[in-house]
Amino acid sequence: MYRVRPLGVVFPRHAEDVATTVRLCHQAGVAVLPRGAGTSHCGQTVGEAVVLDFSKHMNRILALDPERGLARVQPGVVQDELNLAAGAHGLFFAPDTSTSNRATLGGMIGNNSCGSRSARYGMTIDHVEGLEVVLSDGTPASLGELSAAELAARSTSDTLEGRIHRRLPEIVDSARPGLAEQTQQFWRRAGGYRLDRLAEGPFDLAKFVVGAEGTLVTVTEALVRLTPKPKATVMVVGHFDSTAACIAGTDAAMRTGAAGIEMVDNFILDLARRSPQHEHLFGALEGDPRALMFAEFYGDTVAEAGAVADGLVAAWRTDGHGYATRLAATDAELAPLRALRKSGLGLLMAAGDSTERSVAFVEDTAVPPEHLAEYTTRFAEILDHHGLRAGFYGHASAGCLHVRPFMDLTRPDQVATMREVAEEVCDLALSYGGVNSSEHGDGYARSEFNRKIFGDAVYEAMREVKALFDPDGIMNPGKIVDAPPMTENLREPTIPVAAPLDTHFDFTRYGGMRGEAERCQRIGACRKPDTSGGVMCPSFMATRDEEHSTRGRANALVLALSEPDPKAALGGDRLNEVLDLCLECKACQHECPMSVDMATLKSEALAHHHAQHGTDLRTRIFGATRRLYRLGAMAAPLTNALAHPKPVRALMQKFAGIDSRRPLPGFRRDDLLRWNRSRPATPTARGVAPGERGDVVFLADSFTSHTEPDIGRAAIRLLEHAGWRVRVESRVCCARPQISKGLLPQAKKVAGKLVAELAPEAERGVRIVGCEPSCVSTLCDEHPQLLGDSRVAGSASLVEDLLLEALEDGTLAPSPGPEKVLFHGHCHQKAVLGTTSSARLLEHLSEVDVLDAGCCGMAGSFGFETEHYELSMRIGGQRLFPAIEGSADAAVAATGVSCRQQVAHGTGRHAKHPVELLHDAVFG
Repeated sequence: MYRVRPLGVVFPRHAEDVATTVRLCHQAGVAVLPRGAGTSHCGQTVGEAVVLDFSKHMNRILALDPERGLARVQPGVVQDELNLAAGAHGLFFAPDTSTSNRATLGGMIGNNSCGSRSARYGMTIDHVEGLEVVLSDGTPASLGELSAAELAARSTSDTLEGRIHRRLPEIVDSARPGLAEQTQQFWRRAGGYRLDRLAEGPFDLAKFVVGAEGTLVTVTEALVRLTPKPKATVMVVGHFDSTAACIAGTDAAMRTGAAGIEMVDNFILDLARRSPQHEHLFGALEGDPRALMFAEFYGDTVAEAGAVADGLVAAWRTDGHGYATRLAATDAELAPLRALRKSGLGLLMAAGDSTERSVAFVEDTAVPPEHLAEYTTRFAEILDHHGLRAGFYGHASAGCLHVRPFMDLTRPDQVATMREVAEEVCDLALSYGGVNSSEHGDGYARSEFNRKIFGDAVYEAMREVKALFDPDGIMNPGKIVDAPPMTENLREPTIPVAAPLDTHFDFTRYGGMRGEAERCQRIGACRKPDTSGGVMCPSFMATRDEEHSTRGRANALVLALSEPDPKAALGGDRLNEVLDLCLECKACQHECPMSVDMATLKSEALAHHHAQHGTDLRTRIFGATRRLYRLGAMAAPLTNALAHPKPVRALMQKFAGIDSRRPLPGFRRDDLLRWNRSRPATPTARGVAPGERGDVVFLADSFTSHTEPDIGRAAIRLLEHAGWRVRVESRVCCARPQISKGLLPQAKKVAGKLVAELAPEAERGVRIVGCEPSCVSTLCDEHPQLLGDSRVAGSASLVEDLLLEALEDGTLAPSPGPEKVLFHGHCHQKAVLGTTSSARLLEHLSEVDVLDAGCCGMAGSFGFETEHYELSMRIGGQRLFPAIEGSADAAVAATGVSCRQQVAHGTGRHAKHPVELLHDAVFG
């Protein structure tokens, strides 16, 4: 929402680095801004300052004490990583943020974060036991609860720390009358300074600075309290005909003691119904709900939790709330419901277009739950009055609504409307004894309202606190007190109108290439660590560097595409450097809530770079994969003998940048094309006539054709055995190599030839199948964007899709395969095609463990390139290699040629394609 260029960025490695940086900034009068993952919504982590990014290096769990239920952590530790370590002891850090897979503990402390179960577990402030900090003059200090004697002892020094301990109690005393007037203010508060906590006692500066947004101190270490994990969970999902009816069911849920009560309105549900990533989640629901309420109950056993949950079901039935309920207790039952519950933010952010976006400026107001129904109605009336649409979801048990109106902040009138709505909603929340911020803090968005919220006396006391801790005003200035208007520093108005730019890919859906890059809403889902699962973003997982996240690349592209000459900017060396470590895995297209397609954006940028700077030898080599592989197979085994000796590999590394440590593929003279010209007819399954299932085109990719022909043979034989008539298409490449390397003029020609070849068959209903996911996904994904021609895309699929049909109708009757198979899906398959058919095919043969092991790190040519080799191996070594090495007795299956190469190189194991395992089980 906000954009301010920092003065610089420091990546501290230890507390001494932090102290030195703050001391130097203090001496120079330069602002300092501590930052975690940068996932805040309100502008807390942007400013004209030296940014201290703790996420890259200061991200260690220093000590874990299960006996005492404590953890000592650095500020860059991600919440999920702490919970993973604590979970081994039955513990967790209880404030359950929706961004737990990237939110850092330092950021949570700065923001006083919480989540869906705050009614039971409270906020971050309730779980902080002590802090190591650096004060605004660069001196270190230890903060925690002090007795009267300890406070007196610390007050004697004439240092900044001494003055704070001496003067702060006086400020609290002067603010007591004003604080007394606020005794009815709602407990779930994330804004302002916590003078109320000090007034209540004990004197605990560690808790006092929680929620201060880095405006008072910089945290370098935290001692946090861990909580026992629930042993059993039962969720009740209430189905309602309206949002009002849903909210009316809150009281009954609270009376039964639910740990968390969430609601989602029809606006969100409609978005989910239309989302390919979410529509399958509705299988867990009954009918067509217009609102849902999710209530979680805990107990030592499922029976214990279920008994309380049954009480809610009975209460709703008695009171006439909802038309249906669904109970869930197992992980399989809970997962889709939790995914649907958590989908609100991503769906809202993805629902915007090239001009209008959901904006987080009234995003987390909260009122006592008994007023929530009336408050929601009046909130909606405010939005209707201003002609705004928005979805409502949030934490009903805590009276917190998440509301993001859709607005176009490039328009001055919409900026003015935003301010009017913010003022009206703030007044509305206060009228019900609520708060303006219950979860996401003040930042630039809400700080200017703090005088109204807290009153003159308390606000002036907060200003005194700021002056006491930070007399020179260098600590994240402009937040909480003495803030600029919320309409200053907005991101959208500062970005110039994009200049016209001709592109190879069609980006018109989002208003051009910059519009595609601007789909990134900077929520940082691409910053999750490797321990959090999924694929996105492999380069960030390995480097922990913002520059090498999808968000970092998207920001760089937006800046480049905002230049007066965007074409020249796309050719810039710095942008090329930022994009360099993108593996083009397409995980962001699938896992990012906004489906940012960084692979396509990188390919387009590379094309402009080549146009300005020429194309290097290595790029031309990889772009000519089809031709070189065909020649390599024709000359095999001579090709293999010439290419593998060490002197040859050394020359290849020196002149072409192809790393000598990476094994080259071996070419097969008996390739698929040679075999296909004279292949014998495959016997069909019993009772099946040849060709009775119809025609199929088998896409013979470069790898299946020339280096791994056994895979292609297996696929063709299985198809024919099941009754399909197979034509092998081997004349034209899919253009995947050219697309990956940004050779888009050539790619367009090659892809156009293939589509022209296949379109007549696709139009008469012929299925087009292949074994290599990257090639098949290219037909489905890139070809329509590159050519404006979708005739083939809808007919293309993996060969496993067809073979699964034959397995499930009994045509294929395989013998049992290996006892257990580890299955690793290709990144493009996960993003575009899905891994379901491959996994289900294998399940007809064996027990299957579908690995959640991220990207293998190979990424086609990426792993061959000298400057990328070590990163490639590091990515594979994070999850994939250990998963395979830990199951030595299991067979390994991988659909991608790059994945199989990486597995062989990284583990010494031979991974087979699923169709090879099926072929062996069918034919013996």
